[in-house]
Amino acid sequence: MKEQSLRKLLMVREMRSEKKMRYNRSPIAFLGTFIFMLFLLPACYSSTAVRGTPVKDLALAEDQRVLSRLPSLEDKDLIREMSRVKENKVFAETAGMPEYRIGPLDVLEINSHIGDKVRTTTVTVNSRGRISYSFIDDLDAVGLTPSELDRVLTRKLSSYIRNPRIDVLVKEFKSKKATVIGEFAALRARQTTEAASGTIYLEGKTTLLDLIGQAGGYTVDADIKSTRLIRGGRAYVINLFDIIEKGDLSQNVIIDDGDTVDIPELPEFGERVYVMGEVVKQGIYPLKDAQDLLAALSLAGSITRLAKEENTLIVRGYEQGKEPLVMMSDVKALLRKADLGQNIRLQDGDLVYIPRMLIGDINDWIENTKPLLELILYPGRFDAYYTAEGRGLLVD
Repeated sequence: MKEQSLRKLLMVREMRSEKKMRYNRSPIAFLGTFIFMLFLLPACYSSTAVRGTPVKDLALAEDQRVLSRLPSLEDKDLIREMSRVKENKVFAETAGMPEYRIGPLDVLEINSHIGDKVRTTTVTVNSRGRISYSFIDDLDAVGLTPSELDRVLTRKLSSYIRNPRIDVLVKEFKSKKATVIGEFAALRARQTTEAASGTIYLEGKTTLLDLIGQAGGYTVDADIKSTRLIRGGRAYVINLFDIIEKGDLSQNVIIDDGDTVDIPELPEFGERVYVMGEVVKQGIYPLKDAQDLLAALSLAGSITRLAKEENTLIVRGYEQGKEPLVMMSDVKALLRKADLGQNIRLQDGDLVYIPRMLIGDINDWIENTKPLLELILYPGRFDAYYTAEGRGLLVD
């Protein structure tokens, strides 16, 4: 009996000693252990349930989709200027109103009023940008608006006709165009190859939203947050979601002649959430299947017996140099008391983390977890920053 009691006492001491050592580890050591477990745990479970994509599979290649959403300050300023232009190759403002600029191959309708009679003549601008009308031959029309051409014709015809009355309209727009490629509804409805593209003839001042509307809108597979405008050999990333949902008109650029707009397809993983920590299957899950915390935990196979579910964290909006929004949810109350107030609605890029121990200081946790966030959300940036001299991870 004494021998059994002694054994039990030794076991209790060993457990207490192990627990004490675990709580005395440095934050960096804990982080290193967590990253190590992060890569190993997904392979340790098997289930017929819906599986998330293991983080290690995503981290092998740079996530260009995430990086492309971060245009430089210079690009942001240029995009803002593009949304405010008063004229370009397509239009010019006359008396505060935008008017189309005439170009080669445009078809014009010229109306001459004589008393109460109107004589209509259709004229095509030739490849050199000139027209011939009535007594006037080879008149330069390129770059003029209809009202400006009206004034020029009226002045020149006054040498032959007393008080000429002329109206000029553009009947067919053929000289200015933009190209759309990618996930446009009009393209996907008729395309036969992945390289399908479409030409949109511009009829005056046209915004990015106008152009997308003319192309039939975008498809459900479109990555609208990474829309690209290609102009003059340079590409600009525009977040179409912010224009539509937030009314950010500073990104609603005015389209110019020769522009190309590319709406890419959502990446393989699409909009996603990350579920980490004490869950059965850590990984990345589609946002459409994990729209709230409860759905995300269900896809991840629920929590493990070691989880401190009342201390569950949701990290949102992480970017270098900015403080992310960190929310805390009591999953224990959600699962055992049906407290739906804890069931946080998730957004694209959210990181759900179920800890093994209670987290006392959120700020310290964020600071210690930054390398992990970089590794998951910006793998290419992680390599560049944390493998630089003097910035390597320290693991016990």
